[in-house]
Amino acid sequence: MADRRLQVFHTVARLLSFTKAAEVLHMTQPAVTFQVRQLEEHFNTRLFDRTHNRISLTDAGKTVFTSADRIFELYSEMENAVREITGEISGALAIGASTTIAEYMLPTLLGDFKERYPDVTIHLKVSNSEGIVSMVENNTIDLGVVEAPVGNKNLVVEHCKRDQLFAIVPPGHPLSGSEMVTFERLLEYPFICREEGSGTREVINDYLSLQQDCHSVLKVSMELGSPEAVKGAVEAGMGVSVVSGATIQKELKLGTLVALNLDPPLDRPFSFVHQKQKFRLRVMEELLEFARAYCREHDD
Repeated sequence: MADRRLQVFHTVARLLSFTKAAEVLHMTQPAVTFQVRQLEEHFNTRLFDRTHNRISLTDAGKTVFTSADRIFELYSEMENAVREITGEISGALAIGASTTIAEYMLPTLLGDFKERYPDVTIHLKVSNSEGIVSMVENNTIDLGVVEAPVGNKNLVVEHCKRDQLFAIVPPGHPLSGSEMVTFERLLEYPFICREEGSGTREVINDYLSLQQDCHSVLKVSMELGSPEAVKGAVEAGMGVSVVSGATIQKELKLGTLVALNLDPPLDRPFSFVHQKQKFRLRVMEELLEFARAYCREHDD
């Protein structure tokens, strides 16, 4: 319903980039430029200053951007009010999740949500925690679910559930008979890590910073981009690692991996992350409440 030219302009103004706006809006860059020029022709003034491959808002652009914020807020409020009256829960949502959460937590949650609300379309984007936070910051997605602390104080961060991490070794490994292991002992062996930017990697780094002299003896034999790759490398005897307990249930049942408790224990929160908005579409509110209930039910 809202003016498409205004929506495109608002996205460009928020990101200060035609290229990023095109990605977020799933449009070509020339199409984005055309919509903005149409709006500039409507007002008969420039809304952006373009210099040295950078853009900034003109005074007129700042005025339009402020007004557009209020327009879209009122639009969301209207949508919510009408859907409250009709009881309709429909629409589209873009969700982003870090790899561990997307592979081991969200399938059940989103499947149950879709069963209750079949008219809702959900688009899921998968990245590491750093990438998901960036998508929320740029409004590429409506809601992110991450496994590491979020430093941006301008975002709403809501803890969902606790996730315990375990050391993993292959059967027959010298540590496989232990129930508990210190990181100092674990680091006597080649260590397999997730990539930089991964929530698991960040949490382990924070944990190591509290363990005296751990950094000086860390033997990183591999950096891999997914929990499945890490588990496969450990199963192949290429090293040891630390992973979420949610990712190893199948391997423990099959006996292809051995899990050891860490001493001291290591856990972390799974968290919802979204923009601060006074009004959100009702479908977003329903998903958040549904997810909160799911996390309460499945929190160990």
